[in-house]
Amino acid sequence: QVQLVESGGGVVQAGGSLRLSCVASRSIADFNTMGWYRQVPGIQRELVATISRGGSTNYRDSVRGRFTISRDNAKNIVYLQMDSLKPEDTAGYYCKAEVHGLSPKYDREYWGLGTQVTVSS
Repeated sequence: QVQLVESGGGVVQAGGSLRLSCVASRSIADFNTMGWYRQVPGIQRELVATISRGGSTNYRDSVRGRFTISRDNAKNIVYLQMDSLKPEDTAGYYCKAEVHGLSPKYDREYWGLGTQVTVSS
């Protein structure tokens, strides 16, 4: 079983920065894609950023240019650097790891328990 543990959340003023970390219990090179998602109670979880095994990145429009996702394969950690934070970035942030099999029935995904980010105005 895979465990993902997030850390780095907290309370920060608007315009501030935080760096989230996601530590995996096994080599992150095993995963096709890793990503960060966020969720506000009562609203569907949304993609924030993803990074592929090859290093390709993808961001939701509202965070592009402010957030940076990166990975350290030697430490099995994925980071989310969040700069110029806004109150609307307030949410629980969750790490996800995906394995893509030869067919969809072999696809797997794993989630961490999340870390809370609160941005005050």
